[in-house]
Amino acid sequence: MNDEPDIGRLARTIGDPTRIKMLRLLMEGRALTAKELAYGTDVEPATATTHLRRLLDDNLVGMTTQGRHKYFRLASPDVARLIETLMVVAPAGKSKRADHAEDAICTARFCYDHLAGKLGTQLTAVLLERGLLQADDGPAEDKKFSIPAAGVAWFSSFGIDLQALKKSRRRFAYPCLDWSERKDHLAGALGAVLAQRMIALGWLTRSKHSRVVAITEDGHSALEAQFGIIMHQK
Repeated sequence: MNDEPDIGRLARTIGDPTRIKMLRLLMEGRALTAKELAYGTDVEPATATTHLRRLLDDNLVGMTTQGRHKYFRLASPDVARLIETLMVVAPAGKSKRADHAEDAICTARFCYDHLAGKLGTQLTAVLLERGLLQADDGPAEDKKFSIPAAGVAWFSSFGIDLQALKKSRRRFAYPCLDWSERKDHLAGALGAVLAQRMIALGWLTRSKHSRVVAITEDGHSALEAQFGIIMHQK
């Protein structure tokens, strides 16, 4: 008989203030070094290494080596989904960031590798309203999106190969509850490639070491023309 998952240990790992900050930093979807994570969490490098070892042991982060450097990233999209869910249910805290920083991360950001915030939820709503995406019935823990015929044609015209995506091991498309909007945004392989396509088109740019997404001038025009989405960023 298999032992039950050790939820208590996982809770203690995630519950440490420094380790949860590290996981939140890694939610931007990029790999970071131990030094970068130490700086981002305001701890000494040796302390950061100890915390990272615990996160590695509990399969919350993965590590790759390139030359003399070791890079850390979230172990899987499931870990990102867990962190986003915790942010939904956690009580609101007092932030020391400036209001414009709060506005920026709530307007458009990455949730691991797909779009979140007002941009992510509004884009998902438009895709659903236009019948390009369809919410399938199912258990709450296994909800997913499917693509009707109109959606297949549209995504193809937008430069996205759905057949190739469906062959990947990753979940294809599912709703992820947004912590700031309390609405669903599109997650999964489809959400990731849609975000990357918009970056490739020059609609969006990523901020260095931040989850914030900047919408370019062309992006504002394209989002309004193609989706009727008008975004205001400070």
